[in-house]
Amino acid sequence: MIVPADISDGKTLTDIALISKAFWGYSDALIERWRKELTITSNMIEEMTIYKFLQDGKAIGFYALNPPKKRTIELEMLFVLPDFIGIQIGKQLLHHSFEKGMELNCDSMTLLADPNALAFYESQGFYETNRKESSIPNRFLPILKVDLK
Repeated sequence: MIVPADISDGKTLTDIALISKAFWGYSDALIERWRKELTITSNMIEEMTIYKFLQDGKAIGFYALNPPKKRTIELEMLFVLPDFIGIQIGKQLLHHSFEKGMELNCDSMTLLADPNALAFYESQGFYETNRKESSIPNRFLPILKVDLK
């Protein structure tokens, strides 16, 4: 079940992001370096569109959308706990985010993708529009876009 995040969900959602990111083989040092970027605060929950996926009453994944700009919305985060990767939870969250983007009158969605997630996003209709250097020198992340309408 996909439900809005509660103001008290910050730590749980942050833990999901950190555990999910670590699943892809990144070192503990890199995960720690990214901790601030992957932290969900109560302010973020108030200001962004954040939904969580509950299974048996426990959050196992979530997504976060930034406020729309010029009829485009940015998917800031989408994470699923490793035990639930590959069973359509991410796809359900992503398609829910598409619906929310359309409800906010957006024509498209963008995101800065982790290279490990590129194939997933491309399989859901995203295409690369550019690249951006990450916080790790000489590592470039694809900027992806999907048309919502």
